[in-house]
Amino acid sequence: METNSEIISDLKNLLSIVNDGKEGYESACEITDKIELQGAFLKYAAQRAGYAEELKTHIATHGGVANNEEGGILGALHRTWIDVKQSLSSKEDVAILEAVITGEKTALEKYDKYIADYASHADHMQLLKTHREGILNALKEMEGLLIQRST
Repeated sequence: METNSEIISDLKNLLSIVNDGKEGYESACEITDKIELQGAFLKYAAQRAGYAEELKTHIATHGGVANNEEGGILGALHRTWIDVKQSLSSKEDVAILEAVITGEKTALEKYDKYIADYASHADHMQLLKTHREGILNALKEMEGLLIQRST
């Protein structure tokens, strides 16, 4: 069984991931000149900001403190969204969407891991599953937008 400090640490890792996602969507929005993409990117940046607030509240409930307003510096696994920023210099919508999709898939992998790890912690499940569902929906929308632009 995980200790409370391990749980808080894992929740802070998820907080870094959702903040990375928010930053990635904001960067993508700044680069593209397509109104449709800007709208989708802003919608998911706002969603991730909401997830960050929920995680901060949940961390506080468990006795932790989370002041993190930005993504983490925990290595490539947690910083896949940095690919978005690097891809953005090309200003090609396909490259931007591919980078966003990569970031979403990484976020899903982390959520899946924590959901499996904390299956016995009912207080985490609803929060994590709700976030995962939102990330999956964002991924599907981004994949749809990519298909539209690839054809």
